[in-house]
Amino acid sequence: MASRSLGGLSVSRGGGGGGGKKSLSARNAAVERRNLITVCRFSVKTLIDRSCFETIDDSSPEFNNFAAILEQILSHRLKGQVTWFGYESPRSFWDYIRVACRKVSQNCICSIENMENVSSSRAKGRAWIRVALMEKHLSEYISTALRDFKTTRRFYEDGAIVLGEEANMLAGMLLGLNAIDFSFCLKGEGLDGSFPAVIDYTPYLKYIQSSDSISSDEEELRTLGSSGSESSTPENVGPPFLMDENSWFNKCKRVKQKYQLTLEQKGYLEELLRLRENQLSESVSQNKILLQRIEDSDLAHKLEKEQLEYIIVELQDQLKSYQSLDQLSAEVSLSQTSLDPGQLQGDGKQDTLNLMSEGKEDTPSLLGLCGSLTSVASYKSLTSLKSNDYLASPTTEMTSPGLTPS
Repeated sequence: MASRSLGGLSVSRGGGGGGGKKSLSARNAAVERRNLITVCRFSVKTLIDRSCFETIDDSSPEFNNFAAILEQILSHRLKGQVTWFGYESPRSFWDYIRVACRKVSQNCICSIENMENVSSSRAKGRAWIRVALMEKHLSEYISTALRDFKTTRRFYEDGAIVLGEEANMLAGMLLGLNAIDFSFCLKGEGLDGSFPAVIDYTPYLKYIQSSDSISSDEEELRTLGSSGSESSTPENVGPPFLMDENSWFNKCKRVKQKYQLTLEQKGYLEELLRLRENQLSESVSQNKILLQRIEDSDLAHKLEKEQLEYIIVELQDQLKSYQSLDQLSAEVSLSQTSLDPGQLQGDGKQDTLNLMSEGKEDTPSLLGLCGSLTSVASYKSLTSLKSNDYLASPTTEMTSPGLTPS
């Protein structure tokens, strides 16, 4: 009936089948993304549980399954590479990781590129997964690649896991793997890139029957047993209702494993918190040093500004003194031009000009002398005084010892 109803549904939608096909394709893509992310979360949990008892290496089936799942996720809807002839050749996720993870500090991209025993692109991608797990930087690589959205859009088609909301969940899941110590050999068969990775879903499949279905199965078994058809009776009916001692022991063992895992994660988080606190204290101390340097530079700038202002005031005072001196010389020159040109050849005029050229200070005697030269009468009075007998001359002082200076 189901096949008929599905067939009738497809026929009824045949006229406008464009929208139906598109919605069906979108639904299939969403289911595919959800399945891969869910299986990846289960594989990370199984890896963490297994690491409590043994070291994870290439022989661990949990790791092989996880590597296959991660390879499928990074290869989901990966664009092909277009050749010169217009054909599209398949690509490996290593081509994307090599470009998008260059910004990771101290990355292993160049080391993997230079490995001699790894030639194919797929093998290099698998070697990168192992090296990133041993370095405990796989989550950092994935987060850095996903932040480079431009490169991610260039390598992946619409609907890819790395372009959807599931990408953030993927980076958060892989963070728990930093608490595990991995040990891999980069020359083993696990790096063979000739075969694609295959996911084993059987460890993650679990079917639990309800009480109604179990009772109906028992009734069916009794009916089959009464009919005598022993060949059709299965050996295992299903999980029993009553839990025996072994089941309790297994349950206690699982709880103990979870407790040990929680302790390891607690230790890892405490160590991470201590590291972050040390970084924070160093940042605070550096901030204080920078603030002190800024304060010292501000104080030095203020002192320098005050010194410059004081120098400017001194220069302004000197400029004013020079301007007053120039003004005095101009007044003297004007007074000289007002005098008789024949009388300007005297000694008094020459002495006054010599005093002005030597830059003497403006004393009251000099000002009085300059004022006395402003008129011809004063100049004539000076000449008459010089020729008077009351003025002592150098010759009379030397020839007449009886004369004394007044």
